[in-house]
Amino acid sequence: VQLVESGGGLAQPGGSLRLSCAASGFTFSSYAMSWARQAPGKGLEWVSGIYSDGSDTYYADSVKGRFTISRDNAKNTLYLQMNSLKPEDTALYYCARAPRPIVVFTPTGLPEYDYWGQGTQVTVSS
Repeated sequence: VQLVESGGGLAQPGGSLRLSCAASGFTFSSYAMSWARQAPGKGLEWVSGIYSDGSDTYYADSVKGRFTISRDNAKNTLYLQMNSLKPEDTALYYCARAPRPIVVFTPTGLPEYDYWGQGTQVTVSS
């Protein structure tokens, strides 16, 4: 199993970035997926989740209305479109595989996730 994030970088406040997570080594379409992030000096924070078939999506209150999670099961790729970025969005962003096609996405559910990428850095600064 391998998860490889990309697309991070430096963005100005109000700007946008699109993260990608390329999955391999497993049947991507059989698992729910999430994005999580870790800001400097802070703990891991769940950001967003999506069911295995993409039929439902969930967001942390801190990103709701600004971020959009999606997936392309034909390309084995997970995405996170981030708009209206704020300095507090600065963090290392990870994609993670949930243990089932459908899970209850909660901020405290991260220990359930069995595979993680190496992360991609997002910095929001003027």
